[in-house]
Amino acid sequence: MIETTSSGGKCPVTCGGGDTAAATPENPQHKAGWAARKVAPEASMLVGKTGLFGLRRLSRGDILSVIPQNTTRLPIISGKVLRRFHIVSDPDGNRQIFKTNFINYPKSPEAKGVLAKALKRGLFVIEGEEWRWQRRALNPAFAPRNVARLTPPMTRSAAESADRLAAADGPVNISYEMMKTAFDVIVRVTFSGGDGESTVPLAAVNEAIEHYLEKTAKLSLLDLLGLPSWVPRPGRVRTHPTLKALKAGADAAIAERRRNPNSDNPALLDLLLDAEDPKTGRQMTDDELRDNLITFLIAGHETTALTLSWALYLVAMDPATQKRAAKEARAVLGTRAATGDDVDKLPYIRQVLHETLRLYPPIPVHLRTAAADDEVCGHAVKKGDMMIVPFYALHRHRRHWKQPRKFIPERFDDMSKIDRFAYVPFSVGPRVCIGADFAMQEAIIILATLLARHRFRLTDAKPPRPKLILTLRPDSDIWLDVTPRKAAKPA
Repeated sequence: MIETTSSGGKCPVTCGGGDTAAATPENPQHKAGWAARKVAPEASMLVGKTGLFGLRRLSRGDILSVIPQNTTRLPIISGKVLRRFHIVSDPDGNRQIFKTNFINYPKSPEAKGVLAKALKRGLFVIEGEEWRWQRRALNPAFAPRNVARLTPPMTRSAAESADRLAAADGPVNISYEMMKTAFDVIVRVTFSGGDGESTVPLAAVNEAIEHYLEKTAKLSLLDLLGLPSWVPRPGRVRTHPTLKALKAGADAAIAERRRNPNSDNPALLDLLLDAEDPKTGRQMTDDELRDNLITFLIAGHETTALTLSWALYLVAMDPATQKRAAKEARAVLGTRAATGDDVDKLPYIRQVLHETLRLYPPIPVHLRTAAADDEVCGHAVKKGDMMIVPFYALHRHRRHWKQPRKFIPERFDDMSKIDRFAYVPFSVGPRVCIGADFAMQEAIIILATLLARHRFRLTDAKPPRPKLILTLRPDSDIWLDVTPRKAAKPA
């Protein structure tokens, strides 16, 4: 394995340094209160070198454990284990891979193979011109005006979650509660009719998604090593029958909505039915619609739920941050649930979520395959090389973040000073997550509503450690003590 030292410059604001750097007048972002912050739970990463059998043993517990710890210090690590690879955790490298030369770095067939059984015609999997026309057609559905129209189910689900927490007796399984809340949002937003209820059975959707994420779409060491998709992946099972039921339910919803359009209270399904490529006039077939709906269902609830679970754990770990965030939420909301109109009035809640996404990016590792020879961070890249881009390591990189292991929402008080290629929770470049604004709006509405009404404290349970399956999950469910706050005056 070959390692290099950094050759790039420091980010001017998130710039380099470890956890013990001192505050200076030239470094206004490093403020006096930062030193007291606690270290957020961290993943186990590879220290030193190991062979193929060692990697296999480590990966059984967590794929992140085979990513070298040095990726939080170096811009690139290159080597060969069955196949040439480059692990890139550098903003300039990201700019090249995800933007300036992104055509040369399509998603690796191995990574797409993880998702293709469920999403083979969906935006997340397809490449080239197929991806371009679909992206052009779908962009208007996620324009700010349409995202704003989809907020009522978020407010409703946030209020229901707050009520469930108020009725809880003893510690609460926050992981389960946030999964349920985000699931309620995405199903209502996607399939609801005028009454706000889903036209697809919720139980079938939930069971199919959970099984798919836990088993069928589990990331394997063999995916990182770039072995062909026909090589069996240990621990990955065949598609469960519930996924067929989910597809059948989506097909039925599409057929019903074509017969009975819902123009008064459009759900995401209605927006997609109307989607049209402005360049060619092409619209999606029912199969393409179905696969994109399932894409949004799977990606839309899992990633938001994890972000909210980690955020609530972090504010429980840091009472001062929780106090400030709750004060802001109560001043804006009083006793009601947050709405879309409140989102821009909750800047500190947004900062808490940005910092949560820095520490725990929902998709922490991206895989690309070089289509032609190139050079990245001074390393020669050959056609067919595997490009491993660990956003988890990039977000904790000592050269680009002050005190990277600590939970400090204030570092995001001015987003214009953050290097957009050093902070990439929703990816970056042309393939940036199409639902990023939707996800942030949903997370702000839910987190603000919960913090305005409840106080969250740690239990005696051991701290959760992040673990990569397909998404970055805690290694065990997050449990917190939850107590209602004293009633606030209506805002």
